[in-house]
Amino acid sequence: MSATIFTSTVNPASVESAYKAAKDRYAALGVDTDAALQRLAGIPISLHCWQGDDVGGFENAGEELGAGLAVTGNFLGKARTPEELRGDTVKALSLIPGKHRFNLHALYAETGGKRVDRNALAPEHFQGWIDWCKEQGLGMDFNPSYFSHPKASDGMTLAHADVGIRKFWIEHGIACRQIGAAIGAALGSACVTNVWIPDGMKDLPIDRLAPRERLTAALDEIFAVPVNGKHNLDAVESKLFGIGSESYVVGSHEYYLGYALTRKKLLCLDTGHFHPTETIVDKISAVFSHLDEILLHVSRGIRWDSDHVVVVDETLMAIAQELVRNNYVGRTHIGLDFFDASINRVAAWVIGTRSMIKALLAALVEPTQQLRDMENAGDFTGRLAMLEEMKSMPSAAVWDYYCLKQNVPVGPAWIGEVKKYETEVLSKRQ
Repeated sequence: MSATIFTSTVNPASVESAYKAAKDRYAALGVDTDAALQRLAGIPISLHCWQGDDVGGFENAGEELGAGLAVTGNFLGKARTPEELRGDTVKALSLIPGKHRFNLHALYAETGGKRVDRNALAPEHFQGWIDWCKEQGLGMDFNPSYFSHPKASDGMTLAHADVGIRKFWIEHGIACRQIGAAIGAALGSACVTNVWIPDGMKDLPIDRLAPRERLTAALDEIFAVPVNGKHNLDAVESKLFGIGSESYVVGSHEYYLGYALTRKKLLCLDTGHFHPTETIVDKISAVFSHLDEILLHVSRGIRWDSDHVVVVDETLMAIAQELVRNNYVGRTHIGLDFFDASINRVAAWVIGTRSMIKALLAALVEPTQQLRDMENAGDFTGRLAMLEEMKSMPSAAVWDYYCLKQNVPVGPAWIGEVKKYETEVLSKRQ
């Protein structure tokens, strides 16, 4: 493909003309595309910091990633410092329409070169990130880091049988909620602090109950410390299995569903944390029947929880449709969770985030009420026919117009911007 395709300037008049034609097509179905775009502009996506540096962080713990996590690839330009990571994120955000959020892990603390263990982390160690988010107009989310640490080397943390190790990780969880609350207060937008732990066993366990009893007690101790609920929202995240925990994961979906319901916490549904043939689409309305809000981590698993870059596929479209059709968007905190080092890391952010927004737009311009009326009337033929016809509606013209009005590149032009950044910035990193 010619490089000029990636750098060519789109004629705004042609984009607006195509949008007008698309707008008329959708209006014939009772869809107001202007209203859809206004609504889309108010949906933030939380970009995950760990795509930019392969989940490395800046504490130099000297531990391998481990704990069921693996990043493959060795593409040039990995961020090595907070400044580089922030710069790469700014570049990605400049190519993504809308106002969004930033999602940070605890191991990205800035400690001024001093060794600060994770149970001693405090808001001051994240002031640089808070100041940067203020400058960029971003909200911020946060995660305790229960991996890549000597006290997580055997794959157990909050469910560990050793009281001392368990106490260390409890203290880490308490510290992170305080950090989350400080972030939310400083930025004027509630920070979602999400707990995921790798705890499990590689081969057949004898006692599945005791680790879950220890986990419950540990979580209860963490959440017993009061924080301002207007500034910090607690979430818990399940997983089916991980590398090294293939036979048993303490924090399974069933476990955390019960915990979230009984403790009034947000439940995190990660699209890669279930069986390869199982999607989370049906789970969304099921858990919303009992929970007020959820956290959504959007990834793309291939054969396993491989965290591939999100693309517009049937699964992503179905998730977006479920959120829009049932008015769950305002109750769902949407974040991304993938890490691919085999391609340009900035491009990965852009591809994944633009894909998520595209899927939401396609759902927002669907004639949902008409489809619902057909279903309620028992017209399943009409429902299926309309769903198929929607696939050839000109949503791409609406997307291009949205990018134009948001002052980001239209079509593949953004690829040229990333290639230029790769040449001028990323290629110079050793």
